[in-house]
Amino acid sequence: MDAAILFESDAYRLDGPKLMGRQAAGNGFLRAAVAAHAGRPIWGYSPYGNAAQDFRRTVLEFDPAGRTEWIARNDLATMAERRVLFRPDGQLAPMAEFRLRAGPASYSLCGLTHTLSGPPMTAFAALPAAALAPWDAIICTSRAAVSVLEQAIGAGEEYFAWRFGREVRAPRPLLPVIPLGVHARDFEFSEADRAAARSLLGLADDEVAVLFAGRLVFHAKAHPYQMLRALQAVYETTGRKIVLVQAGQFPNEAVETAYTTSARDFCPDVRALFINGKDFERYRAAWRAADLFVSLSDNIQETFGITPLEAMASGVPVLVSDWDGYRDTVRDGEDGFRIATYAPDAGHGDHIAKAYESGELNYDFMLFRTCLTVSVDFPQLVDRLGRLIDDPDLRRRMGEAGRERVRSTYDWSHVYRRYQELWDELDAIRTREAAAAPDYWARAPRNAPGQPDPFRVFAGFPTARIGPDTRVALAPGGSADAYLALEGHPVFPHWKVAPDIVRAAFARLAEGEASIAELSVATTLQPSLMVEVVGRFLKMNLVQTA
Repeated sequence: MDAAILFESDAYRLDGPKLMGRQAAGNGFLRAAVAAHAGRPIWGYSPYGNAAQDFRRTVLEFDPAGRTEWIARNDLATMAERRVLFRPDGQLAPMAEFRLRAGPASYSLCGLTHTLSGPPMTAFAALPAAALAPWDAIICTSRAAVSVLEQAIGAGEEYFAWRFGREVRAPRPLLPVIPLGVHARDFEFSEADRAAARSLLGLADDEVAVLFAGRLVFHAKAHPYQMLRALQAVYETTGRKIVLVQAGQFPNEAVETAYTTSARDFCPDVRALFINGKDFERYRAAWRAADLFVSLSDNIQETFGITPLEAMASGVPVLVSDWDGYRDTVRDGEDGFRIATYAPDAGHGDHIAKAYESGELNYDFMLFRTCLTVSVDFPQLVDRLGRLIDDPDLRRRMGEAGRERVRSTYDWSHVYRRYQELWDELDAIRTREAAAAPDYWARAPRNAPGQPDPFRVFAGFPTARIGPDTRVALAPGGSADAYLALEGHPVFPHWKVAPDIVRAAFARLAEGEASIAELSVATTLQPSLMVEVVGRFLKMNLVQTA
Protein backbone atom coordinates (compact mmCIF):
# COMPACT_ATOMS: atom_id res chain seq x y z
CA MET A 1 0.00 0.00 0.00
CA ASP A 2 1.11 3.55 -0.72
CA ALA A 3 0.03 6.28 1.69
CA ALA A 4 -0.98 9.80 0.71
CA ILE A 5 1.99 12.01 1.59
CA LEU A 6 1.81 15.34 3.37
CA PHE A 7 3.82 17.67 1.16
CA GLU A 8 5.29 21.04 2.03
CA SER A 9 8.37 22.15 0.09
CA ASP A 10 10.40 22.78 3.24
CA ALA A 11 10.24 19.09 4.17
CA TYR A 12 11.40 17.64 0.85
CA ARG A 13 13.25 20.10 -1.34
CA LEU A 14 16.99 20.73 -1.12
CA ASP A 15 16.97 24.22 -2.65
CA GLY A 16 15.70 26.06 0.42
CA PRO A 17 17.69 28.59 2.45
CA LYS A 18 18.52 26.21 5.31
CA LEU A 19 19.45 22.61 4.49
CA MET A 20 19.15 20.16 7.39
CA GLY A 21 19.01 16.41 7.80
CA ARG A 22 15.23 16.29 7.69
CA GLN A 23 15.17 17.81 4.19
CA ALA A 24 17.77 15.31 2.98
CA ALA A 25 15.77 12.48 4.49
CA GLY A 26 12.49 13.80 3.10
CA ASN A 27 13.96 14.21 -0.37
CA GLY A 28 15.32 10.67 -0.31
CA PHE A 29 12.00 9.29 0.92
CA LEU A 30 9.99 11.03 -1.80
CA ARG A 31 12.39 9.83 -4.49
CA ALA A 32 11.88 6.27 -3.24
CA ALA A 33 8.11 6.73 -3.15
CA VAL A 34 8.03 8.00 -6.72
CA ALA A 35 10.20 5.11 -7.92
CA ALA A 36 8.01 2.56 -6.12
CA HIS A 37 4.77 3.80 -7.68
CA ALA A 38 5.72 2.30 -11.04
CA GLY A 39 3.24 4.29 -13.11
CA ARG A 40 0.56 4.62 -10.44
CA PRO A 41 -0.27 8.17 -9.35
CA ILE A 42 1.37 9.37 -6.16
CA TRP A 43 -1.01 11.18 -3.84
CA GLY A 44 -0.20 14.31 -1.89
CA TYR A 45 -2.05 16.54 0.55
CA SER A 46 -1.41 19.31 3.04
CA PRO A 47 -3.44 20.68 5.95
CA TYR A 48 -1.59 23.99 5.62
CA GLY A 49 -2.37 25.11 2.08
CA ASN A 50 -2.44 24.13 -1.55
CA ALA A 51 1.06 22.93 -2.41
CA ALA A 52 -0.19 20.83 -5.32
CA GLN A 53 1.90 22.59 -7.95
CA ASP A 54 5.12 22.32 -5.92
CA PHE A 55 4.30 18.68 -5.26
CA ARG A 56 3.85 17.97 -8.95
CA ARG A 57 7.01 19.89 -9.85
CA THR A 58 9.06 17.93 -7.32
CA VAL A 59 7.69 14.56 -8.43
CA LEU A 60 8.40 15.38 -12.08
CA GLU A 61 11.99 16.26 -11.20
CA PHE A 62 12.38 12.70 -9.96
CA ASP A 63 10.39 11.11 -12.80
CA PRO A 64 9.29 13.15 -15.84
CA ALA A 65 6.57 10.54 -16.43
CA GLY A 66 5.34 10.71 -12.84
CA ARG A 67 1.64 11.23 -12.14
CA THR A 68 0.29 13.10 -9.14
CA GLU A 69 -3.07 13.50 -7.44
CA TRP A 70 -3.84 16.06 -4.73
CA ILE A 71 -6.28 15.83 -1.82
CA ALA A 72 -7.89 19.09 -0.75
CA ARG A 73 -7.30 19.82 2.92
CA ASN A 74 -10.99 19.29 3.86
CA ASP A 75 -11.70 16.30 1.58
CA LEU A 76 -12.29 13.67 4.24
CA ALA A 77 -13.94 11.29 1.78
CA THR A 78 -10.82 11.03 -0.38
CA MET A 79 -8.61 10.75 2.70
CA ALA A 80 -10.68 7.74 3.73
CA GLU A 81 -10.34 6.26 0.25
CA ARG A 82 -6.51 6.49 0.52
CA ARG A 83 -6.70 4.65 3.90
CA VAL A 84 -3.35 5.91 5.23
CA LEU A 85 -2.03 9.49 5.48
CA PHE A 86 1.70 9.99 6.08
CA ARG A 87 3.37 13.11 7.41
CA PRO A 88 7.16 13.54 7.79
CA ASP A 89 7.10 14.42 11.49
CA GLY A 90 5.43 13.17 14.64
CA GLN A 91 2.75 15.85 15.03
CA LEU A 92 -0.28 13.61 14.54
CA ALA A 93 -2.60 15.09 17.18
CA PRO A 94 -4.14 17.88 15.01
CA MET A 95 -4.75 15.43 12.17
CA ALA A 96 -6.33 12.94 14.57
CA GLU A 97 -8.65 15.67 15.81
CA PHE A 98 -9.69 16.57 12.27
CA ARG A 99 -10.26 12.88 11.49
CA LEU A 100 -12.99 12.80 14.15
CA ARG A 101 -15.27 14.50 11.60
CA ALA A 102 -15.10 11.35 9.48
CA GLY A 103 -14.79 8.96 12.42
CA PRO A 104 -11.56 7.72 14.01
CA ALA A 105 -11.75 4.44 12.09
CA SER A 106 -12.03 6.09 8.68
CA TYR A 107 -8.29 5.98 7.93
CA SER A 108 -4.87 5.58 9.55
CA LEU A 109 -2.27 8.22 10.35
CA CYS A 110 1.47 7.66 10.18
CA GLY A 111 4.20 10.02 11.34
CA LEU A 112 7.98 9.98 11.63
CA THR A 113 10.45 11.12 14.27
CA HIS A 114 13.11 13.70 13.60
CA THR A 115 13.84 16.17 16.40
CA LEU A 116 12.41 15.03 19.74
CA SER A 117 13.65 17.73 22.12
CA GLY A 118 11.96 21.07 22.69
CA PRO A 119 8.42 21.62 21.33
CA PRO A 120 8.09 18.06 19.90
CA MET A 121 8.65 16.68 23.41
CA THR A 122 5.69 18.71 24.66
CA ALA A 123 3.55 17.36 21.84
CA PHE A 124 4.55 13.75 22.49
CA ALA A 125 3.80 14.05 26.20
CA ALA A 126 0.28 15.23 25.27
CA LEU A 127 -0.42 12.22 23.02
CA PRO A 128 -2.54 10.41 25.67
CA ALA A 129 -5.10 13.19 25.15
CA ALA A 130 -4.97 12.94 21.35
CA ALA A 131 -7.60 11.08 19.33
CA LEU A 132 -5.12 8.46 18.14
CA ALA A 133 -5.89 4.79 17.65
CA PRO A 134 -4.04 1.45 17.54
CA TRP A 135 -4.06 1.69 13.73
CA ASP A 136 -1.92 4.83 13.80
CA ALA A 137 1.88 4.86 13.99
CA ILE A 138 4.83 7.12 14.62
CA ILE A 139 7.84 5.62 12.87
CA CYS A 140 10.90 5.84 15.09
CA THR A 141 14.15 6.06 13.15
CA SER A 142 16.15 4.43 15.95
CA ARG A 143 15.74 2.44 19.13
CA ALA A 144 16.83 5.57 20.99
CA ALA A 145 13.81 7.38 19.56
CA VAL A 146 11.47 4.63 20.80
CA SER A 147 12.87 5.05 24.29
CA VAL A 148 12.25 8.80 24.24
CA LEU A 149 8.68 8.47 22.96
CA GLU A 150 7.77 5.75 25.45
CA GLN A 151 9.03 7.92 28.29
CA ALA A 152 7.24 11.02 27.00
CA ILE A 153 3.92 9.22 26.48
CA GLY A 154 4.28 7.48 29.85
CA ALA A 155 4.90 10.82 31.56
CA GLY A 156 1.76 12.17 29.91
CA GLU A 157 -0.26 9.21 31.16
CA GLU A 158 1.08 9.72 34.69
CA TYR A 159 0.14 13.39 34.54
CA PHE A 160 -3.43 12.65 33.48
CA ALA A 161 -3.72 9.93 36.13
CA TRP A 162 -2.78 12.50 38.77
CA ARG A 163 -5.06 15.12 37.25
CA PHE A 164 -8.15 12.91 37.03
CA GLY A 165 -7.46 10.60 39.95
CA ARG A 166 -7.43 7.32 38.07
CA GLU A 167 -5.23 5.33 35.75
CA VAL A 168 -5.17 6.63 32.20
CA ARG A 169 -4.32 4.26 29.39
CA ALA A 170 -5.52 5.70 26.12
CA PRO A 171 -5.02 3.75 22.89
CA ARG A 172 -1.43 4.24 21.79
CA PRO A 173 -0.07 4.48 18.27
CA LEU A 174 2.45 1.89 17.15
CA LEU A 175 6.10 2.89 17.52
CA PRO A 176 7.89 0.74 14.92
CA VAL A 177 11.59 1.20 14.25
CA ILE A 178 12.34 1.89 10.59
CA PRO A 179 15.61 3.68 9.79
CA LEU A 180 16.14 6.46 7.33
CA GLY A 181 17.83 5.48 4.09
CA VAL A 182 20.12 6.69 1.36
CA HIS A 183 20.13 6.14 -2.37
CA ALA A 184 23.30 4.06 -2.56
CA ARG A 185 23.88 4.71 -6.24
CA ASP A 186 24.28 8.42 -5.53
CA PHE A 187 27.52 7.59 -3.73
CA GLU A 188 29.10 5.29 -6.28
CA PHE A 189 32.30 6.57 -7.88
CA SER A 190 35.42 5.24 -9.58
CA GLU A 191 39.08 5.49 -8.60
CA ALA A 192 39.42 8.13 -11.29
CA ASP A 193 36.61 10.11 -9.64
CA ARG A 194 38.42 9.81 -6.31
CA ALA A 195 41.69 10.99 -7.79
CA ALA A 196 39.97 13.95 -9.42
CA ALA A 197 38.26 14.86 -6.14
CA ARG A 198 41.51 14.79 -4.20
CA SER A 199 43.14 16.93 -6.87
CA LEU A 200 40.28 19.45 -6.73
CA LEU A 201 40.65 19.75 -2.96
CA GLY A 202 44.44 19.88 -3.11
CA LEU A 203 45.04 16.64 -1.18
CA ALA A 204 48.40 14.97 -1.63
CA ASP A 205 48.73 11.20 -1.99
CA ASP A 206 50.44 10.86 1.41
CA GLU A 207 47.78 12.89 3.26
CA VAL A 208 45.02 11.08 5.14
CA ALA A 209 41.75 12.95 4.66
CA VAL A 210 39.46 12.78 7.69
CA LEU A 211 35.96 14.00 6.83
CA PHE A 212 33.28 15.50 9.03
CA ALA A 213 30.11 16.45 7.14
CA GLY A 214 27.04 18.12 8.57
CA ARG A 215 25.98 21.29 10.26
CA LEU A 216 28.98 23.19 11.56
CA VAL A 217 27.56 24.21 14.94
CA PHE A 218 28.69 23.54 18.50
CA HIS A 219 25.35 22.70 20.06
CA ALA A 220 23.15 20.84 17.62
CA LYS A 221 25.34 18.24 15.96
CA ALA A 222 28.82 17.39 17.24
CA HIS A 223 31.02 19.63 19.36
CA PRO A 224 34.46 19.51 17.67
CA TYR A 225 36.84 19.80 20.65
CA GLN A 226 37.53 16.13 21.38
CA MET A 227 37.82 15.33 17.68
CA LEU A 228 40.41 18.07 17.23
CA ARG A 229 42.45 17.03 20.24
CA ALA A 230 42.36 13.40 19.18
CA LEU A 231 43.60 14.21 15.68
CA GLN A 232 46.52 16.15 17.16
CA ALA A 233 47.32 13.23 19.47
CA VAL A 234 47.32 10.79 16.55
CA TYR A 235 49.64 13.07 14.58
CA GLU A 236 52.04 13.25 17.50
CA THR A 237 52.01 9.45 17.81
CA THR A 238 52.17 8.45 14.15
CA GLY A 239 53.66 11.43 12.37
CA ARG A 240 51.18 10.88 9.55
CA LYS A 241 50.08 13.84 7.47
CA ILE A 242 46.43 14.45 8.35
CA VAL A 243 43.93 16.78 6.73
CA LEU A 244 40.66 17.46 8.55
CA VAL A 245 37.96 18.24 6.00
CA GLN A 246 34.90 19.84 7.59
CA ALA A 247 32.06 20.11 5.07
CA GLY A 248 28.84 21.91 5.85
CA GLN A 249 27.36 25.29 6.60
CA PHE A 250 28.01 27.73 9.43
CA PRO A 251 24.98 29.53 10.89
CA ASN A 252 26.89 32.81 11.16
CA GLU A 253 30.33 34.40 10.92
CA ALA A 254 30.98 34.18 14.67
CA VAL A 255 30.65 30.40 14.63
CA GLU A 256 32.81 30.20 11.51
CA THR A 257 35.54 32.17 13.23
CA ALA A 258 35.31 29.94 16.29
CA TYR A 259 35.70 26.82 14.15
CA THR A 260 38.70 28.11 12.25
CA THR A 261 40.47 29.28 15.40
CA SER A 262 39.67 26.04 17.26
CA ALA A 263 41.33 24.00 14.50
CA ARG A 264 44.42 26.18 14.79
CA ASP A 265 44.45 26.11 18.59
CA PHE A 266 43.68 22.43 19.27
CA CYS A 267 45.24 20.56 16.34
CA PRO A 268 47.92 22.87 14.99
CA ASP A 269 49.76 20.07 13.14
CA VAL A 270 46.66 18.92 11.29
CA ARG A 271 45.81 20.78 8.10
CA ALA A 272 42.26 22.17 8.28
CA LEU A 273 40.09 22.44 5.20
CA PHE A 274 36.55 23.81 5.23
CA ILE A 275 34.06 23.05 2.45
CA ASN A 276 30.90 25.13 1.96
CA GLY A 277 27.98 22.74 1.93
CA LYS A 278 26.28 24.89 -0.70
CA ASP A 279 29.15 24.30 -3.13
CA PHE A 280 27.81 21.06 -4.58
CA GLU A 281 30.92 20.16 -6.60
CA ARG A 282 33.35 20.57 -3.72
CA TYR A 283 30.95 19.02 -1.21
CA ARG A 284 30.62 15.90 -3.40
CA ALA A 285 34.38 15.88 -3.84
CA ALA A 286 34.83 15.79 -0.06
CA TRP A 287 32.96 12.47 0.13
CA ARG A 288 34.93 11.00 -2.75
CA ALA A 289 38.28 12.18 -1.43
CA ALA A 290 37.83 11.04 2.18
CA ASP A 291 39.87 8.24 3.73
CA LEU A 292 37.66 8.01 6.80
CA PHE A 293 34.63 9.73 8.28
CA VAL A 294 34.27 11.03 11.84
CA SER A 295 31.12 12.20 13.64
CA LEU A 296 31.11 12.43 17.42
CA SER A 297 27.45 13.35 17.79
CA ASP A 298 26.60 14.61 21.27
CA ASN A 299 23.28 16.41 20.82
CA ILE A 300 19.76 15.50 21.95
CA GLN A 301 17.92 17.11 19.05
CA GLU A 302 18.55 14.41 16.43
CA THR A 303 17.48 10.79 16.65
CA PHE A 304 19.18 9.10 13.71
CA GLY A 305 22.03 10.88 11.94
CA ILE A 306 22.20 10.13 8.24
CA THR A 307 25.78 11.16 7.43
CA PRO A 308 27.39 7.89 8.62
CA LEU A 309 25.18 6.05 6.13
CA GLU A 310 26.32 8.41 3.38
CA ALA A 311 29.92 7.67 4.33
CA MET A 312 29.30 3.93 4.35
CA ALA A 313 27.60 4.18 0.96
CA SER A 314 30.75 5.92 -0.27
CA GLY A 315 32.90 3.02 0.92
CA VAL A 316 34.46 5.14 3.67
CA PRO A 317 35.00 3.65 7.15
CA VAL A 318 33.25 5.52 9.95
CA LEU A 319 34.25 6.49 13.44
CA VAL A 320 31.28 7.69 15.45
CA SER A 321 30.13 8.24 19.00
CA ASP A 322 28.05 5.46 20.55
CA TRP A 323 25.03 7.75 20.59
CA ASP A 324 21.36 7.75 19.46
CA GLY A 325 20.82 6.24 16.00
CA TYR A 326 24.53 5.73 15.33
CA ARG A 327 24.28 2.76 17.70
CA ASP A 328 21.87 1.07 15.28
CA THR A 329 23.60 1.80 11.99
CA VAL A 330 27.33 1.38 12.65
CA ARG A 331 28.58 -2.08 13.62
CA ASP A 332 31.53 -1.60 15.93
CA GLY A 333 34.62 -3.26 14.48
CA GLU A 334 32.95 -4.02 11.14
CA ASP A 335 31.89 -0.82 9.36
CA GLY A 336 34.08 1.30 11.59
CA PHE A 337 34.24 2.04 15.30
CA ARG A 338 31.77 3.35 17.87
CA ILE A 339 33.36 5.28 20.71
CA ALA A 340 31.82 4.98 24.20
CA THR A 341 29.96 8.06 25.45
CA TYR A 342 29.26 9.50 28.89
CA ALA A 343 26.42 11.77 30.01
CA PRO A 344 24.94 12.73 33.40
CA ASP A 345 22.57 10.20 34.96
CA ALA A 346 18.82 10.77 35.19
CA GLY A 347 17.87 13.21 37.93
CA HIS A 348 20.78 15.58 37.36
CA GLY A 349 19.32 17.81 34.66
CA ASP A 350 16.22 19.29 36.24
CA HIS A 351 17.95 22.65 36.68
CA ILE A 352 18.46 22.78 32.90
CA ALA A 353 14.83 21.81 32.27
CA LYS A 354 13.69 24.51 34.72
CA ALA A 355 15.85 27.15 33.05
CA TYR A 356 14.50 26.20 29.62
CA GLU A 357 10.86 26.09 30.75
CA SER A 358 11.14 29.49 32.45
CA GLY A 359 12.72 31.09 29.40
CA GLU A 360 16.06 31.72 31.08
CA LEU A 361 17.56 29.44 28.41
CA ASN A 362 16.33 29.45 24.84
CA TYR A 363 16.21 26.22 22.88
CA ASP A 364 19.69 26.55 21.38
CA PHE A 365 21.31 27.34 24.71
CA MET A 366 19.49 24.43 26.34
CA LEU A 367 20.98 22.14 23.70
CA PHE A 368 24.39 23.70 24.30
CA ARG A 369 24.17 23.12 28.05
CA THR A 370 23.39 19.46 27.51
CA CYS A 371 25.92 18.75 24.76
CA LEU A 372 28.75 20.21 26.84
CA THR A 373 28.15 17.48 29.44
CA VAL A 374 28.38 14.67 26.84
CA SER A 375 31.83 13.23 26.18
CA VAL A 376 33.44 10.32 24.42
CA ASP A 377 36.06 7.98 25.90
CA PHE A 378 39.11 9.95 24.82
CA PRO A 379 41.78 7.21 25.06
CA GLN A 380 39.50 4.90 23.07
CA LEU A 381 38.94 7.64 20.50
CA VAL A 382 42.65 8.25 20.03
CA ASP A 383 43.33 4.52 19.73
CA ARG A 384 40.60 3.82 17.15
CA LEU A 385 41.36 6.97 15.20
CA GLY A 386 45.05 6.09 15.14
CA ARG A 387 44.34 2.58 13.89
CA LEU A 388 42.26 3.91 11.00
CA ILE A 389 44.70 6.65 10.05
CA ASP A 390 47.69 4.31 10.17
CA ASP A 391 46.20 1.25 8.45
CA PRO A 392 44.91 1.66 4.87
CA ASP A 393 44.00 -2.04 4.65
CA LEU A 394 41.75 -1.70 7.71
CA ARG A 395 40.11 1.35 6.14
CA ARG A 396 39.49 -0.58 2.92
CA ARG A 397 37.96 -3.62 4.68
CA MET A 398 35.68 -1.53 6.85
CA GLY A 399 34.71 0.71 3.95
CA GLU A 400 33.70 -2.27 1.81
CA ALA A 401 31.72 -3.78 4.70
CA GLY A 402 29.86 -0.51 5.21
CA ARG A 403 29.08 -0.13 1.52
CA GLU A 404 27.61 -3.64 1.36
CA ARG A 405 25.55 -3.01 4.52
CA VAL A 406 24.01 0.10 2.97
CA ARG A 407 23.22 -1.69 -0.27
CA SER A 408 21.54 -4.62 1.50
CA THR A 409 19.77 -2.81 4.35
CA TYR A 410 19.72 0.98 4.13
CA ASP A 411 19.12 1.71 0.47
CA TRP A 412 15.83 3.59 0.16
CA SER A 413 14.44 0.82 -2.06
CA HIS A 414 14.58 -1.52 0.97
CA VAL A 415 13.56 1.07 3.54
CA TYR A 416 10.53 2.30 1.58
CA ARG A 417 9.32 -1.29 1.26
CA ARG A 418 9.24 -1.44 5.06
CA TYR A 419 7.06 1.69 5.05
CA GLN A 420 4.65 -0.03 2.66
CA GLU A 421 4.56 -3.13 4.84
CA LEU A 422 3.77 -0.97 7.88
CA TRP A 423 0.95 0.79 6.04
CA ASP A 424 -0.53 -2.58 5.08
CA GLU A 425 -0.31 -3.60 8.73
CA LEU A 426 -2.03 -0.42 9.92
CA ASP A 427 -4.86 -0.98 7.45
CA ALA A 428 -5.35 -4.56 8.68
CA ILE A 429 -5.28 -3.45 12.34
CA ARG A 430 -7.87 -0.77 11.61
CA THR A 431 -10.20 -3.26 9.99
CA ARG A 432 -9.78 -5.75 12.82
CA GLU A 433 -9.77 -3.46 15.86
CA ALA A 434 -12.60 -1.21 14.73
CA ALA A 435 -14.80 -4.27 14.23
CA ALA A 436 -13.83 -5.67 17.63
CA ALA A 437 -14.99 -2.58 19.55
CA PRO A 438 -17.52 -0.79 17.34
CA ASP A 439 -19.41 0.84 20.21
CA TYR A 440 -16.30 2.48 21.65
CA TRP A 441 -15.25 4.05 18.36
CA ALA A 442 -18.84 5.00 17.48
CA ARG A 443 -19.02 7.07 20.70
CA ALA A 444 -16.17 9.29 19.52
CA PRO A 445 -17.18 12.96 19.27
CA ARG A 446 -17.68 14.29 15.76
CA ASN A 447 -15.20 17.10 16.28
CA ALA A 448 -12.40 18.09 18.60
CA PRO A 449 -13.53 19.89 21.79
CA GLY A 450 -11.78 23.07 20.74
CA GLN A 451 -13.20 23.04 17.19
CA PRO A 452 -16.96 23.27 17.77
CA ASP A 453 -19.80 24.41 15.54
CA PRO A 454 -19.66 28.19 16.24
CA PHE A 455 -23.45 28.46 16.15
CA ARG A 456 -23.73 25.77 18.84
CA VAL A 457 -21.18 27.06 21.31
CA PHE A 458 -22.33 30.69 20.87
CA ALA A 459 -26.03 29.84 20.72
CA GLY A 460 -26.69 32.11 23.71
CA PHE A 461 -25.62 35.24 21.90
CA PRO A 462 -28.61 36.02 19.56
CA THR A 463 -32.19 36.95 20.45
CA ALA A 464 -33.48 34.22 18.15
CA ARG A 465 -31.95 31.50 16.01
CA ILE A 466 -32.77 30.45 12.46
CA GLY A 467 -32.92 26.86 11.30
CA PRO A 468 -34.57 24.62 8.70
CA ASP A 469 -38.06 25.42 10.06
CA THR A 470 -37.57 29.19 9.92
CA ARG A 471 -39.84 30.78 7.31
CA VAL A 472 -38.73 33.79 5.27
CA ALA A 473 -40.21 36.01 2.57
CA LEU A 474 -38.86 38.53 0.10
CA ALA A 475 -38.09 41.96 1.51
CA PRO A 476 -38.70 45.08 -0.59
CA GLY A 477 -36.05 45.15 -3.31
CA GLY A 478 -34.96 41.58 -2.66
CA SER A 479 -33.80 39.73 -5.77
CA ALA A 480 -31.01 37.55 -7.09
CA ASP A 481 -29.51 40.49 -8.96
CA ALA A 482 -29.53 42.60 -5.82
CA TYR A 483 -27.73 39.84 -3.92
CA LEU A 484 -25.08 39.32 -6.62
CA ALA A 485 -24.43 43.06 -6.79
CA LEU A 486 -23.92 43.27 -3.03
CA GLU A 487 -21.80 40.11 -2.92
CA GLY A 488 -19.29 41.80 -5.20
CA HIS A 489 -18.80 44.72 -2.85
CA PRO A 490 -15.57 44.77 -0.76
CA VAL A 491 -17.56 44.65 2.49
CA PHE A 492 -18.77 41.13 1.56
CA PRO A 493 -15.50 39.31 0.80
CA HIS A 494 -14.48 35.66 1.03
CA TRP A 495 -17.02 32.86 0.71
CA LYS A 496 -19.25 33.28 -2.33
CA VAL A 497 -22.53 31.55 -3.18
CA ALA A 498 -22.90 30.04 -6.64
CA PRO A 499 -25.17 32.26 -8.79
CA ASP A 500 -27.42 29.33 -9.78
CA ILE A 501 -28.11 28.66 -6.08
CA VAL A 502 -28.95 32.30 -5.51
CA ARG A 503 -31.29 32.47 -8.50
CA ALA A 504 -33.05 29.23 -7.52
CA ALA A 505 -33.63 30.51 -3.99
CA PHE A 506 -35.09 33.84 -5.08
CA ALA A 507 -37.19 32.14 -7.76
CA ARG A 508 -38.78 30.01 -5.03
CA LEU A 509 -39.33 33.04 -2.78
CA ALA A 510 -40.97 34.90 -5.70
CA GLU A 511 -43.72 32.28 -5.44
CA GLY A 512 -44.29 33.09 -1.74
CA GLU A 513 -42.77 32.63 1.66
CA ALA A 514 -40.88 29.40 2.31
CA SER A 515 -39.06 27.57 5.07
CA ILE A 516 -35.32 27.23 4.84
CA ALA A 517 -35.86 23.49 4.45
CA GLU A 518 -38.03 24.17 1.38
CA LEU A 519 -35.37 26.47 -0.05
CA SER A 520 -32.83 23.70 0.49
CA VAL A 521 -34.95 21.39 -1.66
CA ALA A 522 -35.45 24.04 -4.33
CA THR A 523 -31.73 24.78 -4.59
CA THR A 524 -30.41 21.22 -3.85
CA LEU A 525 -28.12 22.85 -1.29
CA GLN A 526 -27.68 20.91 1.95
CA PRO A 527 -29.72 22.36 4.85
CA SER A 528 -26.78 23.58 6.99
CA LEU A 529 -25.40 25.58 4.07
CA MET A 530 -28.87 26.89 3.19
CA VAL A 531 -29.22 28.21 6.73
CA GLU A 532 -25.96 30.12 6.27
CA VAL A 533 -27.06 31.47 2.89
CA VAL A 534 -30.38 32.70 4.28
CA GLY A 535 -28.47 34.30 7.14
CA ARG A 536 -26.64 36.30 4.50
CA PHE A 537 -29.89 37.22 2.76
CA LEU A 538 -31.17 38.55 6.08
CA LYS A 539 -27.92 40.46 6.66
CA MET A 540 -28.36 42.17 3.28
CA ASN A 541 -32.02 43.06 3.95
CA LEU A 542 -33.08 40.99 0.92
CA VAL A 543 -35.43 38.71 2.86
CA GLN A 544 -37.28 38.95 6.15
CA THR A 545 -38.65 36.45 8.61
CA ALA A 546 -42.27 35.57 7.91
